[in-house]
Amino acid sequence: MAYTGRFGQSDDYRRDELIRKIEHSLESLTLQELEALYYDMSTKNYINE
Repeated sequence: MAYTGRFGQSDDYRRDELIRKIEHSLESLTLQELEALYYDMSTKNYINE
C-alpha cells in the first residue's frame, strides 16, 4: 500500500474518501446538471457503455 505523505493516509483510504464526497455532492445536483455532467464525462470517454 503506497502512502501519499499527506497526513499519512494511504492511497486507498484517500480514494474511498474522495468517492464518498463525490457521491454526496451528486445527490444535490439537478437533473439538468446531471445530464451536463454525463455528457461531459461521456465525451471525454470516462463513461463507457
